[in-house]
Amino acid sequence: MKSMKDTSIFLSLILRHKPETVGISLDPYGWADVSQLIDGINATSKYSIDMKTLEEIVRTDSKQRYSFSPDKTRIRANQGHSVKVDVGLEQSEPPEILFHGTGEKYVSSILSQGLKPQSRLYVHLSKDTQTAVSVGSRHGKPCVFEVKAGDMHRRGYKFFISANGVWLTESVPPVFLKMIKK
Repeated sequence: MKSMKDTSIFLSLILRHKPETVGISLDPYGWADVSQLIDGINATSKYSIDMKTLEEIVRTDSKQRYSFSPDKTRIRANQGHSVKVDVGLEQSEPPEILFHGTGEKYVSSILSQGLKPQSRLYVHLSKDTQTAVSVGSRHGKPCVFEVKAGDMHRRGYKFFISANGVWLTESVPPVFLKMIKK
């Protein structure tokens, strides 16, 4: 039996990137039918899941990656998609400074090209350095960039905040970046 963490990682793959892995599709807003999701996971993967397990994953996920619809018949990832969906993000005015954590191996590219969403729809930013260090650690030795989000916003760049507090923008040019931890 797979651990709850492994199951959550697999759920993230399905709801953010590859719903077809378990034979389901996401609606235009990123929602998946819960019963189809459970049936698909149980029928096509090495994972075993039921509604109780799914509720536990949603409730205990430290990053609050997932949301249920009010009647719990649908579920979606709050952000981080590589598939085109509209999770209903509302444009928001960001704080003056946000942060981006990455691995040391990406620093020279970021300094020359800025932050790009890569395979995702948006660049992910955090409101504190601790979160940025944690994110950067997943990519090797962590490095943290300060993002001049207030300046960007005043120059017309759009920012959104996801249901779980992650700040999102389409890109960050190098002029708005300053490395603060290497």
